[in-house]
Amino acid sequence: MVTATFVKSPAQAAADTRPPAPSVLTAPVQKKVLSDTVITRGKVAASQRIDVSGEGVGEKSSGRSVVTKAAVRTGQPLRMGQLLLEISGRPVFVLRGEVPAYRDLGPGSTGQDVSQLQQALAGLGYGSGNDRAGTFGPGTEAAVTRFYRAHGHVPVPGQPDPLASTQNPAGKDEAEERGVGDEARPATPTVTVPMAEIVYVRAEPAFVDQAHAEVGDDARGELISISAGKPIVEGSVRPDLKRLVKPGMKVSIASEVTGSRAAGEVEYVAAKPTEPEKGSEQAADGSYAIKVKPTTTLPADLVGEDVRLTITAASSKKPVLAVPTAAVSAGEDGHTTVTVQRGRREVRTRVNTGMAADGYVEVSPAGGSRLAVGDRVIVGTDERRPVTGS
Repeated sequence: MVTATFVKSPAQAAADTRPPAPSVLTAPVQKKVLSDTVITRGKVAASQRIDVSGEGVGEKSSGRSVVTKAAVRTGQPLRMGQLLLEISGRPVFVLRGEVPAYRDLGPGSTGQDVSQLQQALAGLGYGSGNDRAGTFGPGTEAAVTRFYRAHGHVPVPGQPDPLASTQNPAGKDEAEERGVGDEARPATPTVTVPMAEIVYVRAEPAFVDQAHAEVGDDARGELISISAGKPIVEGSVRPDLKRLVKPGMKVSIASEVTGSRAAGEVEYVAAKPTEPEKGSEQAADGSYAIKVKPTTTLPADLVGEDVRLTITAASSKKPVLAVPTAAVSAGEDGHTTVTVQRGRREVRTRVNTGMAADGYVEVSPAGGSRLAVGDRVIVGTDERRPVTGS
């Protein structure tokens, strides 16, 4: 039996124990739309929120101020002219208007708030006759009277109007309703519209957020809360992302609860960080408030829901050549390059770069170089030794 013994040279032994050459990691050149996005959270809210209290309703009557009728329930859609509740027998109605009621109105009152009342009543079919816009005359008085009576109520009496007996711009039938006949009568009683009996909402849709009032409750404090107008989304962005978000940027709005999706745009970005509410123990996180206006329909039943906001901070608009950012390097000659693997060769290729987003950068061939979709560019090396079986 013959045994052969092989002796390795020191150089061969070193070569056998040397780690294998690192593997080259590559990625394909792609053609894609690049979008730099900011993802945050927001809460859907109505563009207007109103808290209705019983303060001032029926205050001229004697006795306690209590809820005598609760006419709406939580979540109920509202129609203009609807009765919300009654306090000590007096009604509170909802009407369409931009400006909250801030004073009682009656014959002789003039101003934009009178015009608003006239328009709201006219929209419900109660015209003000020949009264001029913004002037509370006999026609407006008759319209108020008809509106209240249609809901089973009478207006609050006002001071007698000595001129009413000689004027009839509202028409004969309306004059007869007020007790004015062919012969002039002195000091005809008038009506007053107390500011506490009218709640104005700026826009529809409107619905009841919360109905706290029950018959017999004390009328003080918040009795009903109303949300009105098209929904908006209120959110915030971190300090490090604030510089990326600008008004007008497109936003994708998504509810994970309902699956609803809508498009929107950034309407507002706060200039200063949000401060904690007074008395709150929560520390300020330095975030900036934003508002997003939906540009497609956002269901009203999402009001109060938490949603995900994906803000497109920048976009390439159309598909562009793109490579991972790790593939791009800048040489000492000032040229920006990628290294393309062509068979066994590695070719340094000059490129111009554009926008960067989501880990990719836009590139285009420069200096007569070639680069196409599908080319593989080097993004790094894997220096881990392969695991071998026994």
